[in-house]
Amino acid sequence: MRTRMNVYFPPELLRQLIDLADRKKLSRSSIVEAAVNSFLSPDGADRIEAAFTRRLDRLSRQVQRLERDLTLSTETLALFIRFWLTVTPPLPADAQAAAQVKGRERYESFIEALGRRLANGATLSQEIPNDVISSEPRDDDQHRKRTPNV
Repeated sequence: MRTRMNVYFPPELLRQLIDLADRKKLSRSSIVEAAVNSFLSPDGADRIEAAFTRRLDRLSRQVQRLERDLTLSTETLALFIRFWLTVTPPLPADAQAAAQVKGRERYESFIEALGRRLANGATLSQEIPNDVISSEPRDDDQHRKRTPNV
């Protein structure tokens, strides 16, 4: 048995209720009943907390991946700069103008290549595991290394 109850809603909330009922093809009463049941159920707060916890966990994992990728990028750049500064000899004064022109050409080529990589979706973090896997010796390669040629 159901008991009738009159409830007053603000106009905007009533519009939202009507729209939801029309979209879901449900009665307004069933939507209000489900909302009140959810509000009154003791596990309602637990479900909301669990949903927030799952979302926070997912966001935490995403931030950890971003932090890892940023650390990888920073260390890669720092290592390259240190290597480049170590192995690049200083230029004589008469060769600096030609080197600057060549440097601008190389930089433009670098930017074009970077643009192509980004457009294709290729990333260094995707390539590293593939490079490591492809450079590891296979079982039969290791067997040949251990077995002397006779």
